[in-house]
Amino acid sequence: MADKNHPINIEVGDGAAIPVKKDKGLVNAWSISFIGAIGCIIYLCMSDPDMYWEVLKFLPDGVLVTFQVTIASIILSLIIGLFTGLGRISENKIINTIASTYVEIVRGIPLLVQLFYIYYALGRFEFLQISELPSAIIAMGICYGAYMGEVFRAGIISIDKGQGEAARSLGFNKTQTMFMVILPQSWKTILPPVGNEFIALLKDSSLVSILAVADILRRGREYASVTFSYFEAYTMVALVYLVITLILSKAVSKMEERLNYYEGY
Repeated sequence: MADKNHPINIEVGDGAAIPVKKDKGLVNAWSISFIGAIGCIIYLCMSDPDMYWEVLKFLPDGVLVTFQVTIASIILSLIIGLFTGLGRISENKIINTIASTYVEIVRGIPLLVQLFYIYYALGRFEFLQISELPSAIIAMGICYGAYMGEVFRAGIISIDKGQGEAARSLGFNKTQTMFMVILPQSWKTILPPVGNEFIALLKDSSLVSILAVADILRRGREYASVTFSYFEAYTMVALVYLVITLILSKAVSKMEERLNYYEGY
């Protein structure tokens, strides 16, 4: 029992270090680009509202279509990529060969050619005829599914084999080990390249305008073909794409920060 004249000294340590988010400052490349793009749009619309403001009012429908194509394509590519990645690391030679062949073939053909092939070439067969928008989503999903497959494969093999062995020793079967132990841990490795592919897919979605899908570029082209204001139309299209991609890149960056927060990055 402690003596009143000699109390027990209890040393209080610093405890577990709590990571503090680093202040990266308000002025950086992203903020300069984003404020610059927004400033250019506002300045152009105020300086020549009859031209630039009219173009800007013409684009919202295209923005919605672009988001529709991008989100549907990214979901499809993630599903294809997950199964492709699992196939690439499968010990079953047939499954591994099918997944690897798919990746090699799709990565070797330009996206624009795949768009034409699915919409025009396969449209020769009556039972494969589908409209422009589904064709664009399927083509982009298949194309980016190959790249996503490599992302998933790299993320999965980055996890130490001991994690899988430990899960198996606890009674997990292969499927449970993969979806409850390996994939959750590999997500930190997978997320950054998935975010990059997401942004790349958004920009490549402009290719679907070639199939008459009314995305941002198509809407800008339609405006320019009527008014012959090509400079004004494509300037606003470029600025709108820039603003959207900058917002997405910031969202991906924030997600990475949240995932890395408790590692004291």
